[in-house]
Amino acid sequence: MSKAARLRERNARKLVATQQAAAARSERRRRAIIAGSSVLAVIAVVAGLVAARSAAGSPPAQAAPGGVHGTVLPAGVASEITTVPAATLARIGTGSVPRYQNQTYAGAPLTKVSDTPLTSAGKPEMLYIGAEYCPFCAAMRWSMAVALSRFGAFTTPLHGIHSAADDVDPGTPTLTFYGARYSSKYLTFVPVENENLSRQILQATTASQQAIWQRFDSTSSGLAYPFIDFGNQSVITAPLYDPAILKGMTWAQVAAALRNPSSPVAQAIDGAANYMTAAICHMTAGRPASICSAPAVRALGSGL
Repeated sequence: MSKAARLRERNARKLVATQQAAAARSERRRRAIIAGSSVLAVIAVVAGLVAARSAAGSPPAQAAPGGVHGTVLPAGVASEITTVPAATLARIGTGSVPRYQNQTYAGAPLTKVSDTPLTSAGKPEMLYIGAEYCPFCAAMRWSMAVALSRFGAFTTPLHGIHSAADDVDPGTPTLTFYGARYSSKYLTFVPVENENLSRQILQATTASQQAIWQRFDSTSSGLAYPFIDFGNQSVITAPLYDPAILKGMTWAQVAAALRNPSSPVAQAIDGAANYMTAAICHMTAGRPASICSAPAVRALGSGL
């Protein structure tokens, strides 16, 4: 059972109303636990498969066993996701995140941590570990896309998928970061979609990623999705809003709602994106100033 699901159940939220859903979450948690002894074996298998496919001339992104990599979003939809106006984000501020946190979780949206700075390619690294089937990851990918687009650009088309149909909040519309490429002067984004919709290994974590995950998100029940590390300075280990808010929506409907400050979708997704923006600004030492010096961003990062 994931950390987010356990806390939701503990607080008797209506989001988890049946024993069947609890059983599904327990199975998800069981699958999310990755035995350290198996990591190297999985990496070896994946590396072998990628090498074989490369030799055959097939793109690795199409060849992962059981992988679901979604539908390329229309350019207009992708643009609405990646160009949410700064004025809209400023107006939303914290959005509905504090209300959701107070009702459902203990603690703050961002957790301050301390470790050797996490860097990649000479820049601070934002590490995301999730799974394509996971509804909580489904919620957070929207916010990550909005926040990251303020600091750089995705250089591969955004792909849309839906979370698993046999989990809580079934079929949540979302993105997948499997095979995604991102470019920024200020940070490196490293996404790991650990499992696919069938709960099979899609991307194995490296030994260093596994160690970070275990250090900052390990509980007596094991590891959980989603996990987002901002340069080893702060982490997010639970969804910042309820995935159920996206129920029945299309990718285009979600994207369009992001620009309406009064929309519950924008209040949730953009509010969470603002927290992520503050965490990114903290790890980039306030760069760029055009984003990081905004009063709303400074206020959200004050505790970091």
